[in-house]
Amino acid sequence: MKRTNQLLGLAVVGLSFGACQPETPQELPNILWLTSEDNSPFAGCYGDSLATTPNLDQLASSGFLYTHAYANAPVCAPARNTIITGVYANSGGHQHMRSYYPKSDQVRFFPQFLREKGYYCTNNHKQDYNMAANQIKGVWDESSREAHYKNRQAGQPFFAIFNTGISHESSIHTSIPTEELKHDPQQMQLPPYHPDTPEMRHDWAQYYDKIQAMDAWVGEKLRELDEAGLAENTIVFYYGDHGGVLARSKRFVYESGTHVPFIIRIPQKFKHLFPAAKPGDKVDRLISFVDLAPTILSLADIKVPDYMQGKAFLGKQRTADPEYAYMFRGRMDERYDMSRAVRDERFRYIRNYMPYRIYGQHINYLWKALSMQSWEQAYLEGRCNPAQSAFWQTKPAEELYDTSVDPWEVNNLAQDQSYQEVLLRMRKASSDWSNRILDTGFIPEGIHYDLGREQAIYDWMRQGNLDLPEIIELADKASLGLEANRDEFVKLLQHESELIRYWATTGLLILGEDAQPARNDLTIALQDSSSCVALVAAEAVYYLGSEQQALTVMLKALEDPNPYIRTQALNILDYTNEFSPEIQQALFAMVKRFEKIQTSDRYDLRVVHWLLDKHGVDKSLLKLNAAI
Repeated sequence: MKRTNQLLGLAVVGLSFGACQPETPQELPNILWLTSEDNSPFAGCYGDSLATTPNLDQLASSGFLYTHAYANAPVCAPARNTIITGVYANSGGHQHMRSYYPKSDQVRFFPQFLREKGYYCTNNHKQDYNMAANQIKGVWDESSREAHYKNRQAGQPFFAIFNTGISHESSIHTSIPTEELKHDPQQMQLPPYHPDTPEMRHDWAQYYDKIQAMDAWVGEKLRELDEAGLAENTIVFYYGDHGGVLARSKRFVYESGTHVPFIIRIPQKFKHLFPAAKPGDKVDRLISFVDLAPTILSLADIKVPDYMQGKAFLGKQRTADPEYAYMFRGRMDERYDMSRAVRDERFRYIRNYMPYRIYGQHINYLWKALSMQSWEQAYLEGRCNPAQSAFWQTKPAEELYDTSVDPWEVNNLAQDQSYQEVLLRMRKASSDWSNRILDTGFIPEGIHYDLGREQAIYDWMRQGNLDLPEIIELADKASLGLEANRDEFVKLLQHESELIRYWATTGLLILGEDAQPARNDLTIALQDSSSCVALVAAEAVYYLGSEQQALTVMLKALEDPNPYIRTQALNILDYTNEFSPEIQQALFAMVKRFEKIQTSDRYDLRVVHWLLDKHGVDKSLLKLNAAI
């Protein structure tokens, strides 16, 4: 009798426990993504008093606002590549802006998994996945300006993306008259790194107008969903595709370039999918774009494949909260740079692998904004304070910011002894991450380009072709610019690996005048079989007094069929400020030699365009405009 009562009691407890569980609907949720371009969390729901965003605020009040959401890249194409694959673009070999290297067959696009599950998948309409168009075929049921979930079959679940460019960087390239602005330029609260110029205030106000218009677009899409009777069956995501848009945001691995607005509304019907919060709450979990693909698969009850590097933050496959989010910066249009960043809930760490370059490298597209031009002019006229001047100076190897007290990240704590424990912890996290994902960014693009013509570099990296930990360790050491490492760098100039030679030469370049004892060794390196190595050596010896020898190597590189060798050479040439008749003739010859290559992404020609402008040469002598 006692045994029977025990069993009965367990049964009652089991029934009671089951009755307390949220009922799980058998149907799959619809998923709607609303994405805006080039905007940070400038919204009322994020505490921005200047923003006019009633629709986003309402969405946040009924959904979940993520306070620590990040784009892994501060520019669209690499960020979108990371989203669509669930693999960091710098792991897949797609980190450089508008590069079209082959994708590994091992990596699939997450909408393909959804379609196999029965979802109707549409994209309206931007793709921009940083790879060749022929590799994107078959991803969507429809990807166009007309693509819409309403075109699905009756009863079919959908995954739909609607993207707006209202807030895109180009929105401030055409200046709206001040009297037509909705936001008052005089009320703008400028970041401490921006000088107080009329153009800067105007562009900030105009940008807030665009945020308001973007918010209205979000409202239209949500009303359309309501009117179709689908709101109670649809999980809605809203996010910005990276930060922006005024200078030192987009393209830079700061909060201003990577922190994005991110709101999810989940109907009560699917409350079993809620995060550990209730509607209207803020969620502090660190999330980044690499997590989106596994999260969507988790929501759709699809097993997350092992190759995906992100972690699901919703659904049955939800993972524990991570300690860090990671970001990367590679070539930005025509300018080379390389940085890695790590963010925890409070601090941001940045490792600059090309500290010899200033932050404010001239990028044709960025300079279309009058605010950008006014900042440069203010600096040249000596009207910038130290925080505003830093953008026009070379970078430290490491940056560390306490965002809880320094949200605009202007007070670098990397040399502050009281933060050394944090610095060492996050430095290690950055290096460990690059090693873990097999970061292809440690291969200069001139070499990457040649490798990528043979196979996907993602696959090449996984075939044991190089000792990546050794290369990363050397790159870390090179970036520090310590004279004590000079002899080691000189010795490594003879290494069999061109990547080791590249980073050793880079270490000597970063040493500047302290590399003078290695000048003869660098002169020999001008003949290196690797053009990437020879060009870095050329830049180093140019500043050590061997100008003509260096220029000879740079001009010879303009004949190279590899477009990224030419772009690297032109970048270096620009920073020398040399522009003799011989150099002008070499530029014209390069344009003529490769004139049949007509693409919109001729970055070598973009630098030529700038050089001619900079040195007052009549560009009508060359048919450049159509090619850049």
